Amino acid sequence: MRVFVIAGEASGDKLGAALMSGLRKHAGDVSFEGIGGDRMISEGLQSLFPIDEISIMGITEILSQYRHLKARIRQTADVVLAAKPDVLITIDLPEFSLRVAKLVKARSNIRTVHYVAPTVWAWRPGRAKKMSAHIDQVLALLPFEPPYMEAAGVRCDFVGHPVVTDPVATPEEVAAFRTSYDLNDVPLALILPGSRRSEVSRLLPIFSEVVADLHTRHPDLQFVLPAAPNVASAVGEAVQTWAVKPVILNPAQDGMVMKQAAFAAADVAVAASGTVSLELAASGTPMVIAYDMNWLSRQIIGRMLRVDTVTLVNLVSETRVIPEFIGANCQPEQIAKAVSTILEAPAQQQAAMALTMDRLGKGGLPPGERAALAVLDGLK
Repeated sequence: MRVFVIAGEASGDKLGAALMSGLRKHAGDVSFEGIGGDRMISEGLQSLFPIDEISIMGITEILSQYRHLKARIRQTADVVLAAKPDVLITIDLPEFSLRVAKLVKARSNIRTVHYVAPTVWAWRPGRAKKMSAHIDQVLALLPFEPPYMEAAGVRCDFVGHPVVTDPVATPEEVAAFRTSYDLNDVPLALILPGSRRSEVSRLLPIFSEVVADLHTRHPDLQFVLPAAPNVASAVGEAVQTWAVKPVILNPAQDGMVMKQAAFAAADVAVAASGTVSLELAASGTPMVIAYDMNWLSRQIIGRMLRVDTVTLVNLVSETRVIPEFIGANCQPEQIAKAVSTILEAPAQQQAAMALTMDRLGKGGLPPGERAALAVLDGLK
């Protein structure tokens, strides 16, 4: 069996490696070609070129690299057509991967599978219909996504979210973390301002006021800020001006175990919107979601949004127990008040988080293996 698989980001490389492992387990003799990172290469991928060449985020960055990306799209499609694989699997990164699939489908009958459904349930529902012209099957991470894709005429299989297989800190690791930072027997709050420079610079001043307010309400509450490696230096400089300074973790230096231990040790978190809500749910950490953007983005997204919540735990659990303060509502006093309420009564959130993990596939077959079985079933 010949498989051509494309991933363009670290998260896609992780999904791709697990899928490749699952295909090898259930299909036996499989050869892999495509584009991927270290994890996929370790599973036997011969990468056409380095993954960094296509992992470009943002409109400005894409425009500046447009000619190069367009050339790589054509090159990749030509290689797929020449290889004549049994299946082409594209993983996320729709700006690149779906364009490759479109070129391949226009000149062949090669089966195309896209891993990670587009968020048509949140905005731009027309994307599902456009995909149906050149994608035969979609592998979804979230249980409520298949009906949206199936309505557009695309087979869609829910295969589970990789968060259910991510490691969670042990009680011993939590104890070691608390001892290392002299945080024994004190309540902890996580501060999670995101990983992109733009969101960190916008949220840190707001979160600074949240921390100061919470310190007044709960003098014994201590704060821990796990900083993404690419923004760690900026975060370190910014918190020097905070009235109440958090413990800063840099996973690149302190190790992922310390980050996982901080998540498991915390009593509550204030987090930017995104998949971090699922990481917190996996650790059983109650949360408040807060996010702000510039005025123009507020107006555009506000008009496009088709759901009443952007927090994945709320959506998957079909509850609205995670408070969120988005855009103009991202106000320090409101956020601090919500955190204080959760500290006093976390039970509803804990139940919703447990339900979320169950619905995402915790305890069942690993998502990579489920994805592999779905691909093989589609090929029959």
